[in-house]
Amino acid sequence: MDIDSNILEMRKQPHLSASGIKAYLDCGLYYKFSRVDKMQRTHTSDNLMFGSTIHRVLADYNQEKIIGNNMRLEDLTQLFEQYWTDAINNTDNVRYSKGKSFESLLEQGKELIKTYMSQAPRDQYEVIAVEEPFQFVIDGIELPIIGVMDVVERDENDTVIISDYKTVGTSTTINEVHSNFQLTVYSIAARMNGYADREIVLKLDCLVKTKTPRFEQVYTSRNRDDEHRAVKKIKEVYNGIQKGVFIPNADGTWKCGTCEYKVYCDDWFKN
Repeated sequence: MDIDSNILEMRKQPHLSASGIKAYLDCGLYYKFSRVDKMQRTHTSDNLMFGSTIHRVLADYNQEKIIGNNMRLEDLTQLFEQYWTDAINNTDNVRYSKGKSFESLLEQGKELIKTYMSQAPRDQYEVIAVEEPFQFVIDGIELPIIGVMDVVERDENDTVIISDYKTVGTSTTINEVHSNFQLTVYSIAARMNGYADREIVLKLDCLVKTKTPRFEQVYTSRNRDDEHRAVKKIKEVYNGIQKGVFIPNADGTWKCGTCEYKVYCDDWFKN
């Protein structure tokens, strides 16, 4: 069974994930419509598809590095065009952000890939896993926590470096990285899935979608207190879901304007 099959099988079973927990905390009603009721989206955000396409290209790049093949920039930009075109053609009701289009995002994606290739450190570490699925259990929670680590590397001291790729509109602050919930989940997962005897370092590799694109790499780590706080948060989210508590936390925020479930949310408030 390959990596994609592994995570697809895991997602078919009841579970929690870092993205799902964050979705619940951002807006419980969004979580209910998308993950409990499984209602059909009224549209798909271009931002979601764009980020996924960048991830896919970088996954291919790192997968080739494992076997000693350094892909050329031309190959990667062609891959982005192929994946982006396929994604748009195979998705109904794509909603573009103001001022964006298929063509403008195609060019922006190519520029971000060029930025990554010119600014990201080359051969900094040894890549040992790409898109690595994981799952672990927490006492008191019946559902497993699952997810995928974008890339796992190691240095000459056998330190494990786990990276998460982000496409963002503005620079990410060091405080945002230190408090990033997804990275904390990665830290717990790494310890519980074979890396407990090694030092674990975490980092965000950010492609910033400014007028002149740039690459930013920010390192962090987690201690047991950080992980304990995350576990407490996971337990409270699980309890809320089990009790049917779905509060529309994002009501009236900027997120509502692009929400794929806003129509259902408006009906919920009316009724």
